[in-house]
Amino acid sequence: MAPGTIIPELAYPDVREAAAWLCRAFGFRERLRIGSHRAQLCFGGASIVAVEFAGDAASAGGSVMVRVDDVDAHHAKAKAGGARILSAPADQRYGERQYTAEDLGGHRWTFSQSIADVDPADWGGTLLGA
Repeated sequence: MAPGTIIPELAYPDVREAAAWLCRAFGFRERLRIGSHRAQLCFGGASIVAVEFAGDAASAGGSVMVRVDDVDAHHAKAKAGGARILSAPADQRYGERQYTAEDLGGHRWTFSQSIADVDPADWGGTLLGA
């Protein structure tokens, strides 16, 4: 089983193409390939599974957020790898620097780097527990 407690499954019409693209553009590493219909990919200590889907994957909705060490370097790699950038890297008032991209299957990905430890009360949040 891939590492991680929660493992998102994202649908793509061509799993092998998607796995290669996710590795090239977003820095994933392919861990396991199951035929041509499924692939486990790792990023740090987390995982996703690309699954075969013949319909419009983007219509399923949802998005994935990934923590990275250097959001600007990651953005440059994603852009060079063909990701459609939906929002450029920007500092957020809650202490994160983030950008959002769309992959070749229409899935939205937000990549986030912590840049400050900000009290949630300062930006309208409420911390309920650790």
